[in-house]
Amino acid sequence: MTTIPVKPVSILIVEDEAILALELCVKLEAEGYNIAGTATTGRQALALHKEQSADIVICDINLRGDWSGIETARQLSALNPIPIIYLSALTDRATLEQAKLTKPAAYLTKPVTTDSLRIAIEIALSNFAYVTASNAPVIHEPMSMPMAAREGETILQVGDYIFIKQNYQFVRLHKGEVLYIEAEDKYTTVVTPTRKFVLRLSLAVLLQRLADMTLIRVHRSFAVNLSHVESFSDYEVQVPGQTVPLGRVYKEEFLHHFRFR
Repeated sequence: MTTIPVKPVSILIVEDEAILALELCVKLEAEGYNIAGTATTGRQALALHKEQSADIVICDINLRGDWSGIETARQLSALNPIPIIYLSALTDRATLEQAKLTKPAAYLTKPVTTDSLRIAIEIALSNFAYVTASNAPVIHEPMSMPMAAREGETILQVGDYIFIKQNYQFVRLHKGEVLYIEAEDKYTTVVTPTRKFVLRLSLAVLLQRLADMTLIRVHRSFAVNLSHVESFSDYEVQVPGQTVPLGRVYKEEFLHHFRFR
């Protein structure tokens, strides 16, 4: 089985002042984020984004070259919708109105602090989710966090990836990595081939939050990813490295997902 490594949130930095770009890299890497690349012009940013798509872009509004930061944001979003956080020393109304046309995730004034960056990134990711239902991204309106999420953990989704918050940062994993989920009391454990993520959410709430995944409840304490089921009997289901019970109450719904020929 091919194991897809868990990756931290990837950020593209577009800043034409080398010292400021370096400071941003240091701050973000210290917070556990991955730097997808740094660009000094809009065209360079677009080229980098084509080579390695990032999860989020932090972009200065005043850039050298023929593209401003606002035009750069338009070009990046046209290639692949992505949350944009603007950086600027400008606070005038005209600049703000132009920036608003591109619907940025945040607008931070320089100098920026680590706390403001962290908060902006988390809000940007939580308000930005899209699914690729027919090879074309469909943008949803910004989400108001449901009560269950406010009381427990925040789970974000961008395309085929979900972001689970662990140790004050969002960690990215591909939806196909999830083998099964195990519940115990008020906590659930999301299990992948290489890692486990403990969340303060009930199994029912977690499955509701991940409704577009092929996660099927097979027991009051377990749900499995159908794509990883290796075998099953009347009483249990086998996924890589683990056998989980198949409850009588859940058997009919589980079998319903298989075609009989």
